[in-house]
Amino acid sequence: MKALLCKAFGPAKTLILEDIDSPRPKGNEVLIDVEAAGVNFPDTLIIEGKYQFKPPFPFSPGGEVAGVVSAVGDKVAHLKAGDRVMALTGWGGFAEQVAAPAYNALPIPEDMDFTTAAAFSMTYGTSMHALRQRAALQPGETLLVLGAAGGVGLAAVEIGKAMGARVIAAASSAEKLEVARQAGADELINYSEQSLKDEVKRLTGNGVDVIYDPVGGPLFEEAFRCMGWNGRFLVVGFAAGGGIPALPANLPLLKGASLVGVFWGAFAQRQPADNADNFRQLFAWHAEGKLKPLVSQAFPLERGGEAIDALGQRKAVGKLVVTVR
Repeated sequence: MKALLCKAFGPAKTLILEDIDSPRPKGNEVLIDVEAAGVNFPDTLIIEGKYQFKPPFPFSPGGEVAGVVSAVGDKVAHLKAGDRVMALTGWGGFAEQVAAPAYNALPIPEDMDFTTAAAFSMTYGTSMHALRQRAALQPGETLLVLGAAGGVGLAAVEIGKAMGARVIAAASSAEKLEVARQAGADELINYSEQSLKDEVKRLTGNGVDVIYDPVGGPLFEEAFRCMGWNGRFLVVGFAAGGGIPALPANLPLLKGASLVGVFWGAFAQRQPADNADNFRQLFAWHAEGKLKPLVSQAFPLERGGEAIDALGQRKAVGKLVVTVR
């Protein structure tokens, strides 16, 4: 089979397309013929040795896939060959086949194509867990989404609206904000031209209830200062790069606010029943037309490195996908 390989830590341009042996599924795994793979921020880190997991060389990036089950291990009972699935793989998805733990694979709804499915699980799973379990977002509350035109940001905008919140989308350009507006955002803030804190104060008066931050970077503290009383600040990721931001400890005290970590991968492993319930709701919202995943660009497998590079440079709007078959 063909796979896009990382043979040494380095930039995306060093990835190499080669023929390698197909994996064999272990007892609790399924072997998937990959149709498409989503591109996510961890892909930019794992190929440079900056992620919390460091696979042995050579390995393929690609932490989520959509495709068809071609074989199952002898301990797998709920899936069979021929099933259409989306799956979390950690890595290995930029290949024609990948073996994944069966508990990380979900059947794809009949009304969802492979490209959409490859763009769905990580972004919507993360944002749903963040807003439902970690923030306990309530109808009528105000949600501020930073990086609102990225994959998880757009998912947070849509899910926030589906949960009945007033959504303020913040991004770095008018073009990105237009995408967020089309996803349902009620208010828009261009933080490359406007003061985030001043605009939030103008729009809300007393600050926001929940902040969803996948960006980190220099806006981290300014965003926290936009919190209202009893607010919840969701730490989702650090796409801005440049190190992990710090926060003066008196700010949560003065605002009676919470700094809340979001680690969806660990949640899915530790609370699989709650994760499954999240996806039942997500699939229902998708069927109702409330969630419309935006895949702005698809790259063939041999150009998967370009997709990772585009995401790493924050050029992507919505989700990027690598098409394999």
